[in-house]
Amino acid sequence: MFENLQSKIDKALHSLRGKGRITDINVAETVKEVRKALLEADVSYPIAKEFTDRVKQEAMGRNVIESIEPGQLMVKIVHEELTKLMGGEAVDINLKGAPAVVLIAGLQGSGKTTFSAKLAYHLKNKKAKSVMLVAGDVYRPAAINQLQVLGEQIGVQVFARLGEADPVKIAQDAVAEAKLRGINVVIVDTAGRLAIDEQMMDEISALKRTLQPQETLFVVDSMTGQDAVNTAKAFNDRIDYDGVVLTKLDGDTRGGAALTIRYSVKKPIKFVGIGEKMDALDVFHPDRMASRILGMGDVVSLVERAQEQYDEAEARKIQKKIVKNEYDYDDFLAQIAQIKKMGNMKDLLGMIPGMSKMTQDVEIGDDAFVPIESIIGSMTPYERRNPNCLNGSRKQRIAAGSGRSIQEVNRLVKQFEDTRKMMKAVTNNKGGKNPFVRKRR
Repeated sequence: MFENLQSKIDKALHSLRGKGRITDINVAETVKEVRKALLEADVSYPIAKEFTDRVKQEAMGRNVIESIEPGQLMVKIVHEELTKLMGGEAVDINLKGAPAVVLIAGLQGSGKTTFSAKLAYHLKNKKAKSVMLVAGDVYRPAAINQLQVLGEQIGVQVFARLGEADPVKIAQDAVAEAKLRGINVVIVDTAGRLAIDEQMMDEISALKRTLQPQETLFVVDSMTGQDAVNTAKAFNDRIDYDGVVLTKLDGDTRGGAALTIRYSVKKPIKFVGIGEKMDALDVFHPDRMASRILGMGDVVSLVERAQEQYDEAEARKIQKKIVKNEYDYDDFLAQIAQIKKMGNMKDLLGMIPGMSKMTQDVEIGDDAFVPIESIIGSMTPYERRNPNCLNGSRKQRIAAGSGRSIQEVNRLVKQFEDTRKMMKAVTNNKGGKNPFVRKRR
């Protein structure tokens, strides 16, 4: 995510590191490189120029105190200005209404149907809402089938009217049924359309006018670059949507759309899609995204993801086993499974300050844990429950059974022992309390 932009901005800010003070000359050089980085990330020239002019003005207007180097101050200023550019603060989705109606619009291929299901999953699991999905794309039977498959996958009802050609009628019937059944939120997936397709634009306008949705979200593929901004403007002129959703942010995107779409259409970015899985959806936080672009990580989001995967009962069970030195390979394997649920490994590492730069050119796939899982899977139940029993002959058998080398088995055993010691030390320092998990609300 934004790897190229992050690398270039980091290089631009590097020129100020080690300088004793901020001057017109070194700030001008740094700002010029930042502007170049933004332009290469597909930010339009007027926005890039205005942004860097503000950075320069802020930099020259501040005094550098002794404890802060000019480079550190410039990073702080760029972070502040990036945060402002992307909206300043997170904006929540409006779910007032009985039911609340959320209308989804966007271009063909932007990921509307997948996002609709992700949003339903998000509202069901994180906001405890009952949700109904509405198949409003009457032009593509495959879209209806896709939504039904996704709805079954996440346990959410999908309202569809096969043979009905009027999406407005389908949506009205869905809302009426949702009212009867006391469903909290109705998400209406619509057909993809082009901004220049007048008939289709009239249709989405009619849907909004008839349904009077509490929330209208425009879904845009972040990989389309500056074209995404132009399309967002065209749609906003017609349907005056409430917020933007950026999909495919985990792809090879230059980041310009994400940086400037809020500035260009004056509508907040509310969600970002970061993968194919149903839980790969994040609320958009401008300050956190600015931190990640500058290689400062995003520890808050990392902790939030971790807390979503742990419940209090399981945490207490693990805590007791750690204190009694009974933490075993079964527990280790269960925690690996929880980490995998948190999302893409490279994305997770990018949330740790400094790690995004270290892993920039490293391929880290979702199969990173396969060697560990295969080794533990080759242990007997007794061996998994009794880590100290692993002698040389047992390790040889495990290596042969898992298809890994004896060196890999020894390395895992050492890592496991180190992890067990560290967890026990941390837990003891916290008075027996597990410091990583908070009680679920």
